[in-house]
Formats: sequence, C-alpha cells, structure tokens
Amino acid sequence: MAEKHVITVNDSEFEAKVKNSELPCLVDFWAPWCGPCKSLGPVIDELAEEYDGKVQIVKMNVDDSPATPGKFGIKAIPTLILFKDGEAVDRITGAVGKAQLKDLLSKVS
Repeated sequence: MAEKHVITVNDSEFEAKVKNSELPCLVDFWAPWCGPCKSLGPVIDELAEEYDGKVQIVKMNVDDSPATPGKFGIKAIPTLILFKDGEAVDRITGAVGKAQLKDLLSKVS
C-alpha cells in the first residue's frame, strides 16, 4: 500500500523531518475539507511509491499546523513545495496532474 511512503508532519516536526532531511522533500500542504486536495491524494501516494528512496513525500494539514504554512506564505491549498537541503526550491499551487509533479521532482531526483 502506497500510504506507508507518505510521511505526515506537524509544525513541531517540520524542522526535523523536512528541513533536516537527507533526501529532497515534496511537502503537500492540504486540508481534509479541500476538494482539490482530496483529488490530488492518490497522485501523491503514487509518487511516494515511485520516488521511494529518492524523494521524501510529506503531507501537512494546514488546519492542524498553521504556523509552517504561514512561514511559507501559503494562501491557497493545495500547495506543494519542493525542498532540497532544507531550502524551498520550487512550488506549485492547485490540483495539478501527475506529469507536472514529475517535472517538478525531476529538478531534484
């Protein structure tokens, strides 16, 4: 099952699990009430399986952890931010297709 590849983080874990990660991280900022976020979920799971060991796929619920999205100026969800060596290198806002996300991940994998 793909979900085991996706890591869920909150504000207090973000530094340790994303900023200090050995692997590049794709962070999906989402909320359970967000329709486009839900439609993106299966794609995120597939990518987590495909990029296992190359890119860490992380989900953060913006309702449960509002501080981190605020630090990155997230105004709309879903927003996906790609981190490498602890720094945000790119972002996509909105429900996008798998091909667009793979293009984003190709920058670090």
